[in-house]
Amino acid sequence: MTENAVVSQKLQVTGHVQGVGFRPFIFRLANQFQLTGQVKNLSGQVEILVQGPQSGIDAFSQALIEDAPPLAKPVLENSHPVDSPLLKRFTIEASEAVKHSNIQVPPDFFMCDDCKQELHDPQQRRYRYPFTNCTQCGPRYTIIRQFPYDRPNTSMQDFVLCPDCHDEYSNPLDRRFHAQPLACAKCGPSLSFLSADIQLNNTAEALAACVKALHEGKIIAVKGIGGYHLVCDALNSEAIQILRNRKQRPDKPLAVMFPWMGKIGLDSVLQYTSANEPGVTLLTSPQRPIVLLKKKPGLPDNIAPGIKEIGAMLPYSPLHEILLSDFAGPLIATSGNISGEPVLTDNTEAEKRLSKIADGFLQHNRPIIRPADDSVIRVINNQPSIIRAGRGMAPMEFKLPGKLEKPVLAVGGHMKTTIALAWQNRIVISPHISDLGTRRSMDVFQQVLHDLQQLYQVNAKHIICDSHPGYQSHQWAKQQPVSLTQVDHHIAHAAIISGQYPQIKNWLMFCWDGVGLGSDKTLWGGETFHGSSEQWQRTASLKPFYLPGGDKAGRQPWRSAAALHWECNDDWQSEITDIELAHTAWNKKINCPQTSAVGRLFDAAAQMILGIDRVSFEGQAAMMLEAAIDKAHNDAISLPLVYDEQRLLRINWQPLIKPLQDKNLSASYRACLFHNSLAHNIIDQAEYFKNSLAFEGIGLSGGVFQNRYLVEKVIALAERKELPIYISTKIPVNDAGLSYGQVIEYLYQQMR
Repeated sequence: MTENAVVSQKLQVTGHVQGVGFRPFIFRLANQFQLTGQVKNLSGQVEILVQGPQSGIDAFSQALIEDAPPLAKPVLENSHPVDSPLLKRFTIEASEAVKHSNIQVPPDFFMCDDCKQELHDPQQRRYRYPFTNCTQCGPRYTIIRQFPYDRPNTSMQDFVLCPDCHDEYSNPLDRRFHAQPLACAKCGPSLSFLSADIQLNNTAEALAACVKALHEGKIIAVKGIGGYHLVCDALNSEAIQILRNRKQRPDKPLAVMFPWMGKIGLDSVLQYTSANEPGVTLLTSPQRPIVLLKKKPGLPDNIAPGIKEIGAMLPYSPLHEILLSDFAGPLIATSGNISGEPVLTDNTEAEKRLSKIADGFLQHNRPIIRPADDSVIRVINNQPSIIRAGRGMAPMEFKLPGKLEKPVLAVGGHMKTTIALAWQNRIVISPHISDLGTRRSMDVFQQVLHDLQQLYQVNAKHIICDSHPGYQSHQWAKQQPVSLTQVDHHIAHAAIISGQYPQIKNWLMFCWDGVGLGSDKTLWGGETFHGSSEQWQRTASLKPFYLPGGDKAGRQPWRSAAALHWECNDDWQSEITDIELAHTAWNKKINCPQTSAVGRLFDAAAQMILGIDRVSFEGQAAMMLEAAIDKAHNDAISLPLVYDEQRLLRINWQPLIKPLQDKNLSASYRACLFHNSLAHNIIDQAEYFKNSLAFEGIGLSGGVFQNRYLVEKVIALAERKELPIYISTKIPVNDAGLSYGQVIEYLYQQMR
């Protein structure tokens, strides 16, 4: 064969190659190397036939990975010579559905720089068009009905392209070639504005009316990519308070969307927050998440009462870009929902359910197929710690450390619910759903269960759930006509870490959170495990105490504080009206479950230090306790480690009680003392166990380890002792990661 002989080669490419402009990229690449052939989608993978000299094909194969579009993550699965008639040019063929697909569902992408430039250019035909997009940006997950990812299979199917848009869509050299959400003001979605006194169906007029209402202090429900936001002026404390009162959300922090200002877009953000380098990187990342940043003076205190951080984000869609630019200031942009439920997506339902909260509605007529709330990230130890994975991040896909025998669905817990679909060596985690305490939450839960299987063309043959029989997800799972595995809550938490670091064979794993059902049917939450998935041994735990009122204690920290005193036979003075009744019930152990939860210990500390008797959202007391640390110090109280009658090492919290109540010490000092003491206890346990148990890594999992001060203190102490600490940077360590941990634990059951 001569050097320039024409050969034919077929390549199969998998990975993130759908909805990211991969086929037109291949078209341009083939022409660059003067190759002929064709490319087509095959339900999640791309098949390429190239013809030309072998040297050109080799260069093409290398470039398709190295020079791929920014949002693409191609994997060259197969490349082999074939016999094929020679073609005269390179073409893009129609998509085909195949039985055995390798689908990867793209998340919703932020607006790219090219579209943003067009949006603000009066000479462009999409000037100020709120739904501008191209192959590198725009909605994906929230508009896809099924694969292959083509326009008829999206919520854009009813928007017929105008001649100009059709020319762009059909031109392989155009950056909008086969951009499925493609549209313009002539043929695409439009805005409307509705309030008590006006209804506007013109996009420009709707935007103007919305901005005017926001300047007047009104609250507007704005329909975006994955659902609604409730929006108001972030500098207007009165408007914020009205929003809080109407939404019955008295304390929970509200997210703030800042306008893109300045050369790198962060002038407004930096005016009101102290964004460190990792935080800035996350803010401007393609995911465009909400990032928790330390707030500066200037924003109203009632954005995040009692907390030093706010959730900041930048506009990620053309609609938000125009709205923030026109308003010329930061806006509250909190989830458009009834508190505790998934974000609303349907116009009629939103008008009905948000009518008592919002003064007006800025809406569009592009259907949202499924909700995707904003992602939330906190920087811990200069690394991202995911609080909530949603729009821009999810569905999240990872490679499993082994291969499953059959497809499975893991349905998580009860709060911060996510769902995981896993098959072969793949696992896909859904966007955040919500807590499963309402009918709408369960409706969305079941919709996502169906959608994941339908989109990925995988039918689950087995279900994995939390072992708590009171969880709605558990009850749903028990009713399904397939086999079922139950995984204890904190075992799933442990597996969140072990699954991400399969090279570590033996762990000392700390699983600290609120409460979850343990194998002895008590409420765990301060556990230390040794071993690895499917071989965990509980080696230590917080000294248990009886919790008066059971579930009520999660919103009433005084109950935890009282319980600790009563366990020590101490009086506990309080003006709480229910105190005598609670004490009587505690003495008789009526509705007083036993718990070892560090989360409840945080509640007790917050009450003793800050006087917090009641909270309005889960985790509030712990967040306020961390925020109370004004000036760090290194003082700590040693917490004794004592074996109980079952030979389980117990952490004795009793030495904390008196110093935490010492009013001669500042609240800041006592809050820091509490955190330091817990951090030192983790190191004390590691030092104690390293003489008797073999472990290669120390893992931190559970909602308590969303506490930045605590985690960074543990890491700092561990470095001095040369102890290896592992934290999660890819999956939430709170209950949103349970579905992942459940799959990991089930996988290792199969493998052993």
